[in-house]
Amino acid sequence: MILLGPPGVGKGTQAKRLVEAFHVPQISTGDMFRSAILSGTSLGKEASGYIQQGKLVPDDIVIKMVQDRLSKPDCEDGFILDGFPRTLAQAKALDEVQTIDYVIALQVEKEKLIERLEGRRTCEQCGQMFHLFFHPPQKTGTCDKCGGHLIQRKDDQKETIEKRMNEYDKMTRPLFSYYQDKKLLRSIDGLGSIEEVFSRIYKAVKESQ
Repeated sequence: MILLGPPGVGKGTQAKRLVEAFHVPQISTGDMFRSAILSGTSLGKEASGYIQQGKLVPDDIVIKMVQDRLSKPDCEDGFILDGFPRTLAQAKALDEVQTIDYVIALQVEKEKLIERLEGRRTCEQCGQMFHLFFHPPQKTGTCDKCGGHLIQRKDDQKETIEKRMNEYDKMTRPLFSYYQDKKLLRSIDGLGSIEEVFSRIYKAVKESQ
């Protein structure tokens, strides 16, 4: 399964619920990069060089890392891809090495997504996340977990969010048509509680089986 959707739509949250429901691993490119870099693998070293320069990791390196991860024993019964593919080239390369059964596209209006992301606050000390509206701290500006100071990361500021949205529209939006043509795409309303959105995804998958 592939989870598609813009930043802030809730892919990571829903991926964790799907892992519990279907007992298959969540494959996140971000996690793979961090693991490969920490392990000092050749691909990790290559990726690190680009990341340190603030550049996007080239498709061929990303695809090799994904291919390597999907060859692990825990992926034999399936997997959930979160954050990959991001481009049409990546999607086509993935098709050459792996059969995809479902593509779930979470849909939320751009204005709602900006509101979601702008409200996020992160603890400087322990990294715990809060939200001013959906999950506020007990004491304004202070982490419930460790008492650290809460900040708004640059990634969660409106200007940065809009740049990420524009990049998503340019690079990833074409995948919707690509998977629609293959009759794999299932569009899901991403508004509502975590449980409501999960129920919609689960129903769409079950109806497709």
